[in-house]
Amino acid sequence: MGPKDTRNRERRDAYRFFHTITTRWKDNDVYGHVNNVVYYSYFDTAVNYYLVSRKVLDIARAEVVGIVAETGCRFYASISFPDRVDVGIRAARIGRSSVRYEIGVFRNDEDIASAEGYFVHVYVDRVGMRPVPIPEPVRRVLQEIAVEN
Repeated sequence: MGPKDTRNRERRDAYRFFHTITTRWKDNDVYGHVNNVVYYSYFDTAVNYYLVSRKVLDIARAEVVGIVAETGCRFYASISFPDRVDVGIRAARIGRSSVRYEIGVFRNDEDIASAEGYFVHVYVDRVGMRPVPIPEPVRRVLQEIAVEN
């Protein structure tokens, strides 16, 4: 599938929550578009913004935290400064101690994703860094954006 082929790319309505990010001058690489590593920052920002805004993640004091265990991205169309980026998220699978988010990155007002990816959080106790069950308040918030389970 080439970048112009939109048949298998998600539309905005496939996602349950959006976080808007403005691209920065430094996001562009020498090719004049947002560098691939920046997309992972968008993923991390959107997911953690959702959790913080729902008051289920206290970055400084939480005893249980989600750490990134796996991530991936497929790029379809370029984004460049000064574009606006709308990052859509949904919880595709909520397990005992992990959640798989699926993420769509949309340029400006476009309805078809410029990039799509996933992001897996494994919940661990902060001290021992061992997997623990997803805390119930977090699980409830994840159910709000769930597409399965």
